[in-house]
Amino acid sequence: MIGAGLSGIGAACQLRRRLPDRRFLILEARAAIGGTWDLFRYPGIRSDSDMHTLGYGFRPWRAAEAIADGPAIRTYIEETAREEGVADHIRFGHRVTAADWSSAESHWTLTVEREGAQPLTLACDWLHACTGYYAYDRAHRPAFDGEEEFAGTIVHPQFWPERLDYAGRRVAVIGSGATAVTLVPALARTAAHVTMVQRSPSYVVARPARDRVADRLRKLLPVHAAYAVTRWKNVLLGQFFYRLARARPRAMARRLIAMVGQELGADYDVATHFTPRYDPWDQRLCLVPDGDLFAALRERRASVATGTIDRLTRDGLLLVDGTHVPADLVVTATGLEILLLGGLVLSRDGTIIDPAGSLQYKGMMLSDVPNLSFAFGYTNASWTLKADLVAGYLCRLLRAMRRRGAASATPRVQVGSVHEVSFANLSSGYIQRALSSLPRQGHRRPWRLNQNYALDVLALRFGSVAEEIEFAAAGAGVRA
Repeated sequence: MIGAGLSGIGAACQLRRRLPDRRFLILEARAAIGGTWDLFRYPGIRSDSDMHTLGYGFRPWRAAEAIADGPAIRTYIEETAREEGVADHIRFGHRVTAADWSSAESHWTLTVEREGAQPLTLACDWLHACTGYYAYDRAHRPAFDGEEEFAGTIVHPQFWPERLDYAGRRVAVIGSGATAVTLVPALARTAAHVTMVQRSPSYVVARPARDRVADRLRKLLPVHAAYAVTRWKNVLLGQFFYRLARARPRAMARRLIAMVGQELGADYDVATHFTPRYDPWDQRLCLVPDGDLFAALRERRASVATGTIDRLTRDGLLLVDGTHVPADLVVTATGLEILLLGGLVLSRDGTIIDPAGSLQYKGMMLSDVPNLSFAFGYTNASWTLKADLVAGYLCRLLRAMRRRGAASATPRVQVGSVHEVSFANLSSGYIQRALSSLPRQGHRRPWRLNQNYALDVLALRFGSVAEEIEFAAAGAGVRA
């Protein structure tokens, strides 16, 4: 397994529970458990969905806050790894850079880089990539005219300096996505003033940080039962509102915008600053727990400037319309760079495999690539919901291989039976920038992404494990 973040630890736990005799290893490039939740250290870092669905299905989230901060999530992952007995199976500082499938030997050979040591070569029967979806060592960071003139500090949230002092300073946060709406209220607690500078608005929704239904259920039911009921309640509500938004986008847009108006009052220019140009769920909704962003705006500790940036000046930002935003600190919350499989170079018998040339299978494997799976979460729900299902299906598939005496399992699509469509369904910039590098999906199952947890439960937990899978004995895939 590659990666000791939320997905990797969850997959290892399920493997240990369901196939306790299987040997496994987790290779983690960083020095700690946590993945995203260890990397991101910017002020206010928190989940963008509730922890009853972002948490593991097999281990209840016990904290009172349904919307949790980064340190709490990191602790949850670390405790899970220790309690489930997988922490000792992690090798830190091991970055997998290449994997080559041997058809003759029916295994992967991995090239692993180690800091301060010679590269390592390892072999495995199955490779499961839990690398997240973006590059850790770089981010989307457009250049702005006038940066050399700016007298203050410019930082990107992905690389937040540990000792950055912003108390009493004027801060401009460039962006309108989940990171920006998280940063603004957190920075506004001590900064002189924070301005969110956005080219165009996003849909922003206030939600209680605590789940009252979950609080009541914990008093009435055993902890696992209360957690399971809350998890399904949140899944079904999320899917209901998502489907409603896709079926009646204009009505949903009016409702979401009206809710912002209720938060900010009749005098606030919601039409300019909180009325997006796109339909709800063309991009992910931005969640603000307990309306903290709106509170900062009402109290005038923060403000929003909407327009295109012309340039940076010595003491701030100048917009095309002539508006000047004063700033001593500029935070470029301008997005991520998607990186499938952590940049791993795949090959088969020495021939490079391009994932973009493959069809995805059940959202977790690639056509014609044996014994490789990956965790890639939902775009319209919590990441872990899909990662949990993928890990469970992987265990089912490994059992099926054992029963059949198979050394390899390869998704195979019959030529001409599937026509291709795009891998992703969002118009977000980070998705659109990466489309050419992502695998495609088909118009029918199992080659189509459901983006629906209930359907994936049927497909991955209860559906056929052999659907359009070719099982083969060792060496059966050798090419003439």
